[in-house]
Amino acid sequence: MDAASQALPHTVDALRSALATALGRAADVEADLAAERAERSADRALIAHLKLQILKLNRERFGPRSERTARLLDQLELQLEDLEASASEDELAAEQAAAKTTRVASFERRKPSRQPFPADLPRERVVEPAPTSCACCGGTRLAKLGEDVTETLEVIPRQWKVIQHVREKFTCRDCEKISQPPAPFHVIPRGLAGPSLLAMILFEKFGQHQPLNRQAERYAREGVPLSLSTLADQVGACAVALKPIHDRIEAHVLAAARLHGDDTTVPVLAKSKCDTGRCWVYVRDDRPFSGPEPPAAVFYYSRDRRGEHPRTHLATYSGILQADAYGGYGELYAAGRKPGPVTEALCWAHGRRKFFELADIAGAARKKARGKADVVISPMALEAVQRIDALFDIERDLNGLTADQRLAARQDLSKPLLDDLHAWMVQERGKLSRGNDVAKAMDYMLKRWDAFTRFVDDGRVCLTNNAAERALRGIALGRKSWLFAGFRSRRPARRLHVQPHRHGET
Repeated sequence: MDAASQALPHTVDALRSALATALGRAADVEADLAAERAERSADRALIAHLKLQILKLNRERFGPRSERTARLLDQLELQLEDLEASASEDELAAEQAAAKTTRVASFERRKPSRQPFPADLPRERVVEPAPTSCACCGGTRLAKLGEDVTETLEVIPRQWKVIQHVREKFTCRDCEKISQPPAPFHVIPRGLAGPSLLAMILFEKFGQHQPLNRQAERYAREGVPLSLSTLADQVGACAVALKPIHDRIEAHVLAAARLHGDDTTVPVLAKSKCDTGRCWVYVRDDRPFSGPEPPAAVFYYSRDRRGEHPRTHLATYSGILQADAYGGYGELYAAGRKPGPVTEALCWAHGRRKFFELADIAGAARKKARGKADVVISPMALEAVQRIDALFDIERDLNGLTADQRLAARQDLSKPLLDDLHAWMVQERGKLSRGNDVAKAMDYMLKRWDAFTRFVDDGRVCLTNNAAERALRGIALGRKSWLFAGFRSRRPARRLHVQPHRHGET
């Protein structure tokens, strides 16, 4: 055998050793990169989590910092959701990469402390089979020392069932008369759905903003085909069954000494076009002035925004109405109105917003970053916002006090600020032209100054109309799901009629 043949096995072994070393180094490098990616993802998720927590704490402690606080919270929560998912994915990838090498330790993400599961949830105890002998010496004399409990949250899938109500018939041997127990109560006469199913359909439709056609598709996938027309009939029948409760809520709301009122648009599908209807809300919330009555809200629908609609809604009301400066409320405030005039109280959040849009430094910076024309920040509008914010700071400490306590504090603290604000606005308004944007914002408040300052003479009045805007939040969220409401009929007796269509309905 020549020397080359003898050296060949040693060369192959050397190549194999070098290849194994290179593969090991490549695995180490891959594991290092995976761990580094997981660490960066974890840091981004942790930063987003801490930002969200800080913003929530500031909101709870100091109240809304700007008009966009609620939307910013929603945006941060969505961002945190994506970052958490990416961080978990990268963490698992780093663990799998580290398992292929013996040098690189697996990455463990620093997660926020997990809150315990609610104590009222039922617990199912599953005891793992205990060892019967010692794993070390094989002895069988084992004594329980303790236990470790690991809790895992689980859900039981929704179950459908048919309840059969059996009514047995009996005949009398003496008189041959047939006897039978009465039929059980049904929410809907001759209805096929039980009360729990009806409640779920209504909650999915109005609480979760899920149109009936999407519900029907989901039920069909679960093996229970329910047609859209059947679900629509159930909703209509439930509306009739719940009408007495609606009337009680309506009477409770309209019996309040002070109401919040507002409206929002509702796209309504009409023939070959989409019209704009209105959804009106009136909210009773006595909690700000420590009122004992529970809060409630009543909603109405109209095909347009004519002033006759709020006049009809509040035909028997004669208390305080907190709303925006919509002209349709004008006849409610008339002195000779029957059963009595409604007292107007305007919303400072609306008045502040007009100045805030002219003093939004962050918004101007974003527009500039997108390449839009430079937005000039008005120092006068900024000062107006700061003066109004001083009133909001006082109100945060008065929330929940009695009406008399709020009135006394406002007279001492808020009234001097209001007088200074009014004098400053009158003085600065004289320096501005009629078409100036800041002048328009000032005119909006100065022309309605008595209604804006109503809160300083009545402890029941709130500074803003945010209660009504919060009540309409569900309508705004629903518009994104159902796009428009049902077909608009030309007959005046009909309101919203459910019609199936491609994008959903309501």
